[in-house]
Order: sequence, then C-alpha cells, then structure tokens
Amino acid sequence: MRIFSDKRKRKLFIITTSIVLTLLIIVGACAIYLSDYYHADNEAISAFLPQDAKWKEDPDGTIVFEPEGATKGFIFYPGGKVEHTAYIPLMQACADEGILCVLVKMPFNLAVFDVNAADGIQKKYPEIKDWYIGGHSLGGSMAASYLVDNIKDYKGLVLLGSYSTADLSDTDLEVLLVSGSQDKIINREKYDKNKSKLPNSFIEVVIEGGCHAYFGMYGEQDGDGKPTITNENQIRITVENIVKIMD
Repeated sequence: MRIFSDKRKRKLFIITTSIVLTLLIIVGACAIYLSDYYHADNEAISAFLPQDAKWKEDPDGTIVFEPEGATKGFIFYPGGKVEHTAYIPLMQACADEGILCVLVKMPFNLAVFDVNAADGIQKKYPEIKDWYIGGHSLGGSMAASYLVDNIKDYKGLVLLGSYSTADLSDTDLEVLLVSGSQDKIINREKYDKNKSKLPNSFIEVVIEGGCHAYFGMYGEQDGDGKPTITNENQIRITVENIVKIMD
C-alpha cells in the first residue's frame, strides 16, 4: 500500500510541476510579447511639430489637443503595439485645422484590451457638436467595433491602414478609408471584403507611395513596403482628407 501511495504522490508531483512550468512559460511569453512594441520616434516628432505646439496629458495617459473654438472632435485609437505618442504629429496637424483631438493610451499598446476607451470623453467637451472616432490598423478596427453600440453619438469614422469587421452598412456614418499604396501590412483581401460592411457613401483614399507605418512616427515596421514619400507628407495628406470629410 505504501508503494502505491508513493507512486500516486510522485505522479501528482509531476503533473503539478508540469502545469506550473507551462503556466510560467505562457506568462513569460506574454510578457515578452507585450513588452516588445514600436516606440515613438521622438526626434522625428520634434522636427515635425511647430514650435508653439501644445497639448495636455491626463493622468491615464490620454493626450488632448484642444484648439480654441473647436466644434468638431476626433477620438483616436493607436495602432497595435505602437506607442500612442507616435501619433502626436497626426493629432497636432488635425488640431491646427481646428479639430479637438483626443489620443487614447491603450493597455499594453493594444486597443483590443480597451475597446470602450472612448466612453465618457464626449461629456468632458460639451462644446463639441460633431464627434468622429477612428484609428490606425488594429486601433481603427476596434474604433469601428465600438461604434456598433454608440452610433447615435458619432457622425463619422476614420480608418487609417485599417478596416471594419463590424457591420456599419445600414448607418448614416461618414466614413473615410485611407491607406498607402506601399502598405504591405494590411490584409488586402480582408480590407476589400469588409468594405461591404461600410455605408455606401464611404470615401476611399489611397496615398501613392505611402506605407502602413507612416500614419504615425515610429520608424519602419517589420514587413511593411518601402515608401516613396516622406513620413511628413503622408501625415499631411491624411490630415487634408480628414478635414475634408469633417467639413
């Protein structure tokens, strides 16, 4: 009986140890994955921004660009595994056109962990009449998913190097799709297929020579195409089209 008991204990020990080791490996792998992200190119950002650029940062990391007299607001979800400050140039350029911009910081730099990040933002700025939401890559898709239950609160959606997996086809949303001709990150098959989930009036802009990464300023992205225009030009063209749809 004692031999049998010892065997059971040994087997239980082996099983327990295996489970613990497996969990440790999974946790370690997740930690490595989440800590590996694209950092904002602060030198490039500083060179792009005007000397009088200013914004405020909330305790949760949300960055707000608040031009005087703004009546239109834009909530922006950053791309997956990209530091949110990489989109400061894009937001500042929009703010220079009179648009209040709210750049959300996502947990672990992944919008999928906080799809409802836009909740409560509108109440802070009652002077804004028309609200738009959008984002880059994964951030854009999550912003589109957020709209499903919040259609009445928004006038439009802006997708940069992104597409909507949520069905918004029967809405009156103003939708802008912007992508770069050299974008090798986005899944073109899914991008084209999911256009059917947008209102028929959606506007599509393909920036000739643009790439996936150049909506922000965080350097090159693995697997992306080679751009033939500058990062600054892609941002400026993007902002021109955002201003058009908001007008």
